This record gives sequence, structure tokens and C-alpha cells, in this order.
Amino acid sequence: MSVQNCFHCGLIIPKNELIVFDEKEFCCSGCKTVYEIFSLNDLTCYYDFEKSPGATPQDIQGKYDFLDNESIQLKLLEFQEDTTAIVSLNIPHIHCSSCIWILENLSRLKPGISASQVNFPEKKVRITYNSEKITLKEIAYLLSSIGYEPYISLENYEAGKNNVDRSLTYRLGVAFFCFGNIMLLSFPEYFEVKEFWLDNYKPFFRWLILILAMPSFLYSASIYYVSAYKSIKSKMLNIDIPIALGIIVMFIRSTFDIVMDYGPGFFDSLTGLIFFMLLGKMFQIKTYSFLSFERDFKSYFPIAVTRINPNTPEESIPIYDIDKGDRLLIRNQELIPVDGILISEQAEIDYSFVTGEAVPITKKSGDKVFAGGKQIGKVIEMEVLHTVSQSYLTQLWGNDIFQKDVQQKHKTITDAISRYFTPILLLIAFAGFGYWIFIDANTAFNVFTAVLIVACPCALALTAPFTFGNILRILGKQKFYLKNALVIEQLAKVDTLVFDKTGTITTNKKSNIAYEGEPLSDENRIMLKNVLRASNHPLSRMLYESLPESDRIKLDDFEEITGKGIMAVIQNHQFQIGSFSFVGGQQENLIKQTSLHIKIDGAYYGKYIFNNQYREGLEDLFQELSLNYKIKVLSGDNDGERETLEKLLPKETELVFNQKPEQKLAFIKNLQDQGHNVMMIGDGLNDAGALAQSNVGVSISENVNVFSPACDAILDATEFKRLSYFLKLSKNSIKIIKMSFVLSLLYNVVGLSFAVTGNLLPLVAAIIMPLSTITIVSFVTLASNYFSRSSLK
Repeated sequence: MSVQNCFHCGLIIPKNELIVFDEKEFCCSGCKTVYEIFSLNDLTCYYDFEKSPGATPQDIQGKYDFLDNESIQLKLLEFQEDTTAIVSLNIPHIHCSSCIWILENLSRLKPGISASQVNFPEKKVRITYNSEKITLKEIAYLLSSIGYEPYISLENYEAGKNNVDRSLTYRLGVAFFCFGNIMLLSFPEYFEVKEFWLDNYKPFFRWLILILAMPSFLYSASIYYVSAYKSIKSKMLNIDIPIALGIIVMFIRSTFDIVMDYGPGFFDSLTGLIFFMLLGKMFQIKTYSFLSFERDFKSYFPIAVTRINPNTPEESIPIYDIDKGDRLLIRNQELIPVDGILISEQAEIDYSFVTGEAVPITKKSGDKVFAGGKQIGKVIEMEVLHTVSQSYLTQLWGNDIFQKDVQQKHKTITDAISRYFTPILLLIAFAGFGYWIFIDANTAFNVFTAVLIVACPCALALTAPFTFGNILRILGKQKFYLKNALVIEQLAKVDTLVFDKTGTITTNKKSNIAYEGEPLSDENRIMLKNVLRASNHPLSRMLYESLPESDRIKLDDFEEITGKGIMAVIQNHQFQIGSFSFVGGQQENLIKQTSLHIKIDGAYYGKYIFNNQYREGLEDLFQELSLNYKIKVLSGDNDGERETLEKLLPKETELVFNQKPEQKLAFIKNLQDQGHNVMMIGDGLNDAGALAQSNVGVSISENVNVFSPACDAILDATEFKRLSYFLKLSKNSIKIIKMSFVLSLLYNVVGLSFAVTGNLLPLVAAIIMPLSTITIVSFVTLASNYFSRSSLK
């Protein structure tokens, strides 16, 4: 039987089993699909197929059989519910944006994979898949077959350690050793020392320098050759091509000089060049790791949860204070912050926040519930199994499922510049070489190499992410928590601010509540408090806190209708709590007030009237904002407080009352249709639709676990009066990026000017290249800190 190597993966396959596509022969449909993806998307990277030609599938057969073990799977999986499972795998071979692209498109290779997300600094891919269509073992085989073999160590997973790739450190060490020794051996050449023994053994020392340069050239610099080869193979030029070309040209020229005894060559410059470039690469990786650290561990949500204590009243605690064994109370629409065991009889959990599937899952007492699920319906109790993992919640919040489709202008600029950077750089290098070769051959080679080395878009590419990363850190420290860097740019574009009234410009903690109507019995008051206990609406929470402590009673049924009210059954009594139209079925003709009406077993009892307390500094904030923004206030309440608000707020502020959630959303959309960039500030519950529709949705957080994935940012209620400062800082961040772009381009223009004129040695160019990155990062950090202080003035 005749056999042949697969065009794509190199496996030896019987001729009659090969698939023919586009005049190429493949061993399987998976290889064909991968080839199609590469052909259609013009990537800058090619797969690292580490299997040697002639390898067979039997070589890796059985390697991942241990993943069929259920107990091992449980240790590896982050989440597993019904058919949906999520796993994070270490992929040491991730090295560029193209690797990220292919790993985030695994769903195109296997139908059972629904989504995959790469954490580049940690070299991890987080995969969401259907466990009925594909197994964890099959995913591991898929990753291995396309050159991204996962590193799976249960010890690392249990200890929370990451697999550290130290290859760059080793390359840097070898480059430094070669560079240092060659510099020492080259000193007599530098100073032209005339001495018998040195002159007599000069050829020996030159050949020794050549030998010492070999490890640096062949090993340390090999990452540039591989990257350049993959770039050329995918027909897309990247910055590693001119770097690799410069190194090879310098090595060939230096070797030729020594072999022909023309001179010592440029091995000192060559090894120095490789060392300083690797040093710059190490610095860049550390920079990105720093940004990841800030997002994973330093930023956190201002989310609290209610802890049930055995002998003391319930208390709200920050989620990072949760301990194993605590008993938590989860209300309607609250996010479950930790993994735990359900204590209540039954629960409906919506895991769309984790998986994107909006169908609630029914859980029974004793079942495990996972962090990220949202409770639907009546209040439940659960026992904590693990303390909260804040980085996990940050990862959930940044889930692609909830990302808005917005274009990042400065990222587009960076991509455009990087795309044309390499062809222009090669053109300048060859033009400079062509000019100088007829004047001075040594200068021509120096010019060619220096041009290729000094101009690097690394600093240019770092500008936007590092600026935004630093601003994210600064805002997070001041209790304004953004989902991602895109939000900063959207904030800078905002021209219209829309505020919800209840729970946003009013505070939930301070309110005078009075009851009007038929007196409630103690029994009814106790049942009312237990019904309100399950709700997260700001008025419900205020009324719940104002009622006296009572025994806890289990709800038989609970439903919260957004924008209307609550329907519940407790001890065979039916409660309706909400607006007058919802409870009474007719329009209210009395004095317009913010109120909650009560109906028990079909009989209307009365209402609780709320005299709202507005947030501290509201008047000064709105006066300041009105100078640069159009301001609107929306409210689901009637206009009973119009007169108060008109006195409190600037005259040009538009007040709109009696707005249902869908009307708020339509109001935002109408503003956008008029060409406005809108920021909606709400409480995150009734305003979820409007928050999602707006260009930037900001949820105000008091002390409860109300968190909507529709929002783009969470603002701690205590920092509400500083909203103008946050908006000003976001605009200043765009200024920093533009200034950094100019500085980075200036670096390249000045460096190229010196290089083309022959006044820049390759070694000096290699030192300047990482210095430009350090300069940009330092400038961005100093400018961000300066503007964060100046914005306060």
C-alpha cells in the first residue's frame, strides 16, 4: 500500500485515505479545516507542529486517557452543569496574536466547543464546551494536533501554580555570557594594542570569538528566525523579519571577514544586539504580566452578600470576607459569589453569566451551586464550600458573551501602523544599503543592520494597552470598576448623561418612610418583611431595613415583575407589593409620591411613602457636569418630586417621569439615533435594559449583591460625587495615548535618521530599541499619575 505525508500535519497516511483539497493532500478533515482557516485569514503565525515527519497517530495514543477519569476531571474543570463544562488549560506555546486568534476559534474546528478565551500573559486558554458532544480528552488531543499541546499537571492545578516557561531566561543568559566574553576578547582590537603575543595569536582569538558567537546566534536568536519563518509562510510580514535579517546579515558578514582575514568582524555588536533585544522582549513580557496582575487581583467588584449568623441578625459583608462554612442568603436576581451547597428546598439558577445559556437550571437541596449563577425567584440559603476567587469573577465579568460591539479607535491605529511598518522599514534599509555600498562597504552593512534594529513598533504597540491598564488600576483604587479598557475610550466620547432617580441620585440608606392606610397586624408585618427579604429593588431594601426584626418564614412562591412589583405566597397568604396600578388596578388620583402599595389576599391595605434623601454633593456635581454634558433624569416614579428636583438641579436638566424599563431603553436609543454618545447611570436592576443599550452603562452599588452583566462599570455609591473627575480622567487618558504615539514615532524617526546617515552602530541601535520601550512605559505611568492628580483640581 502506497503512503504519503499529509501536506499539513506531516503524518504518514495511506494514499487512499488522504483528502484532496485545493490541489493539496490532507490526512483528515480537521487538517483541511485548519488549512482553510489559514488561507482565508492571512495570519501572522503558523502552527508549531512538533511531530517529526513520518509520525503516526499511535505516537500520542493513550497520552490523555487519564482525562476520562471523573475525579481528575472534577479537579480540572472550573464549571460543570448539565451539558456545559468550562476548563482552563496551560498552553506553553502561545507566543503571538495569531496564536491567540486560532485558540479563540477552536469552535470552528470542533462543533462541541462553544467558546474559547485566551489569557496571554498566563498562557492559558479557557474553553467552554458541550460535554455530550466532545470530551475533555478530545479537546486535549485537538490542541496537541494543531501544535498547542496543553500542559496538564494536577499538582499545579491543586496548588494554584502556573507552568512557567523559562526558555527566554535561558536564551538571555547564553546571550549575556557570549556578549561579555566576546567584548573582553575584543579589547585589543578596540585599542589597537601592538604587542608580540597579541599580534601573533590574533587569528586564534578571532576564531575563538566566532566559536563563542555561535551559541548566541544559533540558540538565543532562534526565536526571531522561527517567528520570521512563520510570518513569511503565512504571507504576512511582522517585525521579526527585519530583526532576523539583520542578525543573519551581520553574522555572514562577520564570518566572511574572519575567514578571509579582513578583520575581526562585528561579533561583539551581534551578540550585544541579541542580548539587548532579548532584554527588551523580557521587559515587554513583564510589562504585560504586570497589567494582567492588576486586572486579575487588584481590581474587584464592590459586591456584598448577606451572611446568616446563628445568634445575631443578618449582616452584609464584602464577598472577599466570605469563609468556608458560612451560610449565605441569596435574593432574587443576586449573583452567587462562591461555590457552595444549596440548603433551601429548591432553587432556579440562571447560569447565562457563565455559559451564555439563558435557560434556568433547577437545583434541589444538597446540590452544588457554582459562582456566577444568578438566583431567579424566591430567596434561598446556601453553605459556602470555597472562599471567593476574585480573579474568577473578574474573568466572568469580562466574558465575551457580554461584550458590546464597539471599535477601539487607538487599537485600529496601532494595527494599521504595525501592518505597514515592516515593508516600509525593509524599503528604507535596502535603500540605505544601496546608497552606501558604492561609498563604503563597512558603512553600508552598518546602515543596513542599524536601520533594521533601531526601528521597532514594540513601544508603539505598548502605548494604548499600558495607558489603559494604568488608568484601570487608578480608577479601581478609587472605587470605579471598569469591565475592560474599551470602556475608557467610550467614556471619553460621552456627551450625554442619563441618570436614574431612585437608588441612583437618591440614597438607599437614608429615607423617611411613613405608612398610610389600614393598620397592619404583627403577623402581616412579619410576613411582609419576609417577602421583602427576597427582593433587591431599592425601595424594597429600604422598607425591609426599616421594619423591625422578626422570625424567618419560608416563602411558598415568589415572583418579582420588573418595573411593577412583587407577587408572593407565604403561609397560604397572597401578597402583592408595588405601584398602585399593579396592586389596585386603577390610576392614583392622590398627591403624587414615591410609595409602595400593599395588598394581602386580594384586599388593599395601604401604602408606605418614601421621602427620598438625595446623595451628598448632588447639586455641585450636576452644576459641574452641566458645563460639558447634556443631563437627563429618568424615573419610574410619578412626578411628585419634580418641584424639588427643579430647585436642586441645573435649569437645563431634562426630567422624565413614569418611565417603565422598556421606555427607559427606548429613551436611550432615541438619544443615540440623534447622534449622541450616552452614558446611563442606574441601580442595575430595573435599568438593566437601558444600561445595556447605552454606550456606557454604569451601575451604582450600595451594599447589596446587585450586579448586572449589562453594565460596563460599577461605581461605589460613596464615590458618586466624583463622577465628573472620572469622566475628566478618561478624556485625559486619550491625550496620553496621542502624546505617546507622537513620542514613539519621534523615537523611530530620529533613530532612522542617524542610522541611514551611517552615524549609528548596530550595537547602539540594539540598546536604543529597549530604551524606547522603557521610555514610553515610564512616560505613560508618570503622565497617568499626573493627570489623575490634576483632574482633582
